[in-house]
Amino acid sequence: MSRALIVVDVQNDFCEGGSLPVAGGAAVAAAVTDLVKADPGRWDHVVATRDWHIDPGLHFSAEPDFRDSWPPHCVVGTAGSGFHPDFDHTLAEAVFDKGAYEAAYSGFEGSSGETGLAQWLRARGVDAVDVVGIATDHCVRATALDAAAEGFATTVLLEYTAAVAEETRAKALEDFAEAGVAVA
Repeated sequence: MSRALIVVDVQNDFCEGGSLPVAGGAAVAAAVTDLVKADPGRWDHVVATRDWHIDPGLHFSAEPDFRDSWPPHCVVGTAGSGFHPDFDHTLAEAVFDKGAYEAAYSGFEGSSGETGLAQWLRARGVDAVDVVGIATDHCVRATALDAAAEGFATTVLLEYTAAVAEETRAKALEDFAEAGVAVA
C-alpha cells in the first residue's frame, strides 16, 4: 500500500488577509508543514493543489453568491495565488493547478504540466490518500469525494483543514460519510 498526502489550496487568498479568507487558514498552513516535517516517512508522496485562475468566467463576480460565484481570488501572477508562507510548499513533489478558465474545486480537475492528479498518483502506485487544506466545505470536500470516486482509500485529516462555515462543514462531513471517506 502506498499513501499520499494531498494538500489542498493553502494559498494567500484563502488565508487571513487574502481576498477570500477562511478563518484558521494561516494556522492550517503552519500545521500542515509541521505535520509533514514531524513524520517525513508517513507518506510515500506529498502533493499540493492550487487555485490558478486566469479567466474563470462566471466563477468570478462583482456580486458573488458565495456558492457558484466568488470575488476574484488566486489570480495567476498575484500574491494571492501564492502558497501561504507558513506552508513549506517545497515538501510537495508536484503541484496541480486548477481552474484557469473555469471553476474548479477538486484537485482532480487540475494538472501538473500534462499530467492529472489521478494519473500521477496511479503512476506511483498510490492507493490511499489523506486530504488536508482549505476549505473543508469546498475544495477539500470536492478533492476528497473525487479521490474516493477514483478508487483511492480516502481520509480527511479534519484537524488540518479550515472551513468557511459550520453549516457547510457539517454538510461536507455528511457527504464524506455517504461516499465512504474516512475522517480522522
